[in-house]
Amino acid sequence: MNLESARLYTILDTAYVSPGRWPETCQALITGGADLIQLRMKKETAAERRTLVETVLPLFGGRHQTEETGGGGPSLIINDNITLAQSFPGLGLHVGQDDTDPRLARQVLGPDRILGLSTHSLEQVRAALELPAGTLSYFAVGPIFATPTKPDYKPVGLPIIAQVATLKPALPFFCIGGIGRETLPRAIAAGARRVVVVSDILRDPDPAAAVRALRKLLPE
Repeated sequence: MNLESARLYTILDTAYVSPGRWPETCQALITGGADLIQLRMKKETAAERRTLVETVLPLFGGRHQTEETGGGGPSLIINDNITLAQSFPGLGLHVGQDDTDPRLARQVLGPDRILGLSTHSLEQVRAALELPAGTLSYFAVGPIFATPTKPDYKPVGLPIIAQVATLKPALPFFCIGGIGRETLPRAIAAGARRVVVVSDILRDPDPAAAVRALRKLLPE
C-alpha cells in the first residue's frame, strides 16, 4: 500500500467487536475497500492478542505490505504492541504519545515496515515531523470530534486540519476521532484527505457497506 494514495484507515477493535466475530468483520473491512486495517486489542492478554492476529492473517493471503509495495489488499497494522508486530513479518505498528518511542520502534522493526504515530496537538505534529527521516511512515491527528473510542480526549477541532496542512508535511497524515458518514463532509471541507473511521463502521450491521459508503465520500 502506497500511503500517499491511501484514503480510508479502519480499526478492528475488541471494544466494539467480540473476538469470535473478528474474522467476519475483518473480511467485511477488506471487502468494503479499506486501505489500512489496524488491530486494536487493549484488554486482552498477550496470548489472546496473538491468537486474534492469527485468526485474521489468513484473510490477507500472506500479503503483508510495506509502505512502498503495491498490491490489491489493505495493509495490516498492530496497535501499540511492538513485540507482537515484530513476531509477524511485514506487519505495521501504530504507537501513541505514551507508547514505544518511534525511533526505537523503527530500529526494532527495520526500515520497511509501516510505522505510525498519534498526535493530539500542533506541537506534537511538529515534533513528529522533526523525527529523523525514515522514522515514521504516517501520523494521525485528532480527535477531530468527540469520540466514544477515546472519551477522555478533548477534541482538537476542525481548524487543526488546515494548520497541519500549512506545515506542508512530507508524511501523509490521517484525521481521526468522531469521523463517520455524518461528520466526514465537514472534515473534508476543512481539508482532510485521509481519515480513520472506527465506530461508524463497527457499529453498522453491514460494515462492508459502511466502508463503501465512506469511500464514495472521500476525495480521490
